[in-house]
Amino acid sequence: MAKAAESGNNALKLLTYNIQVGIGSSRFHHMLSHGWRYVMPHGQSLSNLQRIAEIISGQDVVGLNEADAGSFRTRYLNQAGFLAQKAGYPYWEQMITRDLGHVAQHTNSVLCRSAPARVERHRLPSLMDGRGVLEVHCEYAGRPLMVLIAHLGLGRAGRMAQMRYLAELVRSAPNVVLMGDLNCSVRSPEVCWLLKNTPLHAPPRALPTFPSWRPVLDLDHILISDTLAFQNLATVPEPLSDHLTLQAAVRWRD
Repeated sequence: MAKAAESGNNALKLLTYNIQVGIGSSRFHHMLSHGWRYVMPHGQSLSNLQRIAEIISGQDVVGLNEADAGSFRTRYLNQAGFLAQKAGYPYWEQMITRDLGHVAQHTNSVLCRSAPARVERHRLPSLMDGRGVLEVHCEYAGRPLMVLIAHLGLGRAGRMAQMRYLAELVRSAPNVVLMGDLNCSVRSPEVCWLLKNTPLHAPPRALPTFPSWRPVLDLDHILISDTLAFQNLATVPEPLSDHLTLQAAVRWRD
């Protein structure tokens, strides 16, 4: 995006959300009883997406995990494109991370207010294909900014390999935001390694985002380079997915 829209206090507003393909899990038993919704269309999907659009509106950059690119289970609706339209984001990009053809197409996606200057897509190392990072280059308050939208694996060994890959990307740019579902806590060995070996830092406190109906685990993160500072961090306590949103306002340190 040539220049991200800024709030009155010159903050860049960021939001990351694993939307779980619009399934709408709001209780533990939904993890089992709604399992069929991962592969079959269902009537609640569209109303869930419309409410998600309301929640993610008003930001500058939104990163989405597990948005479907348009397959049988969503009645061939591209969920990122739908959310961009409904939430008022004129620009959006996506990376298909797990392509099951007509059945399902998981993506990492970004919604933004101005056109990205450059977008790249990276496959992350994994025993099974399906993990990736979307690299978006933009400008914030006259300075270049690289935003990485990532979704990491479930196993610690795999995540460590993915963190090493991310570290190389982070070191390639002076100003970076990394956000997404990292599937581990900020206190985990893999996140601690990333923070120790790159200029990234975490917010002063971690907010739990999973499971959305009783959040106890901080699996979703917004990490920023040391040229940026956090102004605030919040979640939206509405269980439209098995994850909650995580949003932050950041600014340049000087």
